[in-house]
Amino acid sequence: MFNKEETIEEIKLARRREWVFIILSGVFLGSLTLLNVLGVSRFIDLSEYFGIGSNSDIRFIVAVGVLPYPITFLCTDIISEIFGKKRANMLVWAGLILNLWVILVLWFGGWLEAPDSLLSNGKLPIDIIDGQVVVPHGYSFYEIRTLTFGATFASMIAYIIAQFVDVRIFHYFKKKTRGRFLWLRNNVSTITSQMIDSIAVILVTHYYADGIPIKSGEDVYSVLIMFILSSYLFKLFFAIIDTIPIYIAVKYIRRFLKIDDELPF
Repeated sequence: MFNKEETIEEIKLARRREWVFIILSGVFLGSLTLLNVLGVSRFIDLSEYFGIGSNSDIRFIVAVGVLPYPITFLCTDIISEIFGKKRANMLVWAGLILNLWVILVLWFGGWLEAPDSLLSNGKLPIDIIDGQVVVPHGYSFYEIRTLTFGATFASMIAYIIAQFVDVRIFHYFKKKTRGRFLWLRNNVSTITSQMIDSIAVILVTHYYADGIPIKSGEDVYSVLIMFILSSYLFKLFFAIIDTIPIYIAVKYIRRFLKIDDELPF
């Protein structure tokens, strides 16, 4: 017999599940866009927070775009655990399309009424008139545009590899452990994928976009290794401490969505 009340409850529950998926996806995609636009526009020296003296040759420096990056892996791991591998992979592909959209908008915005003074490297020259620095109109946009092109291209390569590795390793360990030890698959998948991401982003940013600040006379390989390790250790730190949040999030989201296992889609 048709039960109208039960049907309404099922519809409400299905809508609730979609809302949770959309919010997690929104945080993921928003963080992804933010890290690509900010990218390598600024580098932050965190050495003093890790007990490294100012006179040391070893520095702990990360690009500002790295700051929201750990959140993306947290979101994909929660989605993998609750909504399943297919939905997690779907989100990864959506992120790739978003990267292409960011590049298209920036390219089109710079192409429309491009200034005659635009240089071949995509930047605007700064004029000095009567000893005063004159910044041309649109200078900030073209600076961000150039940096974002390089950062987005680098992150696209790293992103595709790292996110799919993250999802694959997560579900490999989930299958092997029969759904137990969430802390193990969360940490192993994130730690591995973020090492791949850190290496790819730094190398592509340097060799393709020339976006890594290397001073004259510095050994290029030493500096690149320093940036890779800084980026990776930053991500590793948050990968370790997000174990507790992911357990809490999964527990309460499962209860809120009334599910015992991952959703079949």
